[in-house]
Amino acid sequence: MNLQTPNSNSTPNFLQGRIPTLPSSLQCCLLSENNLFAQGCTLQSFQINNNQLEGSLPRSLANCKDLELLDVGNNYLNDTFPDWLGNLDHLQVLILRSNRFHGQVASSNVIVSFTHLHVIDLSHNNLSGYLPIKFLENLHDIRKGNEKKGNREYMTNSLVNGTEYYYVGGLSFMAKGLEIEFEALLTSWMLESLDLSSNKLQGRIPTELTNLGFLAVLNLSQNNLTGPIPQGKQFNTFNNDSYIGNLGLCGLPFSNRCDNDEKTPAKFDGDDDEELNWRFSILMGYGCGLVLGVSLGYIVLTTGKSWWLIRIVEKVQQRFAK
Repeated sequence: MNLQTPNSNSTPNFLQGRIPTLPSSLQCCLLSENNLFAQGCTLQSFQINNNQLEGSLPRSLANCKDLELLDVGNNYLNDTFPDWLGNLDHLQVLILRSNRFHGQVASSNVIVSFTHLHVIDLSHNNLSGYLPIKFLENLHDIRKGNEKKGNREYMTNSLVNGTEYYYVGGLSFMAKGLEIEFEALLTSWMLESLDLSSNKLQGRIPTELTNLGFLAVLNLSQNNLTGPIPQGKQFNTFNNDSYIGNLGLCGLPFSNRCDNDEKTPAKFDGDDDEELNWRFSILMGYGCGLVLGVSLGYIVLTTGKSWWLIRIVEKVQQRFAK
């Protein structure tokens, strides 16, 4: 493969093997529709972020069954959401941010895929449609399954550049110029960071998100989402930055309230108990008043002596008159 010319085009030539060192004079390199990731690929980490790569994501990546970390962020990749990566049972980190991925995230394939995903960053793309409820439900089911096992599964034996590491302790993200370390997330289960910002997503925020109690970072900003923001659990910790740029959203943490006919889709955990106690107190008050009234009426009717009741009422009136 000749990569010495300023513009190299090797598509399609069914290339396979390692990508050679690229010369500094190279201006454009097209390697799409090749076979760079053949059957039996043992790749565990693939990071080509912060380049100027174009084209689509190689479908042959699906051959890398041991892949745990895929970071193609900050390129010019133009493709649909790669739901075919869901068949990679070990994939835990998927970063597609700042590319040109388009179309809907949800599909029939996503329902039974991404079984070990911890971090997903799809921000700054052209994804559209509704938030993938089935995808989120699947992640919740995965969490339940792992809790039953009693094991915390992280990439404890993963080697990247010859170094063994925990991905949560080694990854960091940039938010408004501040570097955020994820060491605290070692105590959490499964999906811990969900970034779908700067896309074209629409509809309401699924209430299923409130079931992801392990979710520590949520960014749905700069979309076309509408309706009330779910409340309770980890949603109490998310501020305006998680939802800014969605003009149709209402409710906390925003100052604008929802219409009366738009009820908040999720309650605080203690709401049901407080409402039950309030109703019980009212019923007890009515019950006591009813029993007392019936008892006094019965005494007056049976004895025929209502003078003592009249005196009690007069004394009470005199006391208040003072």
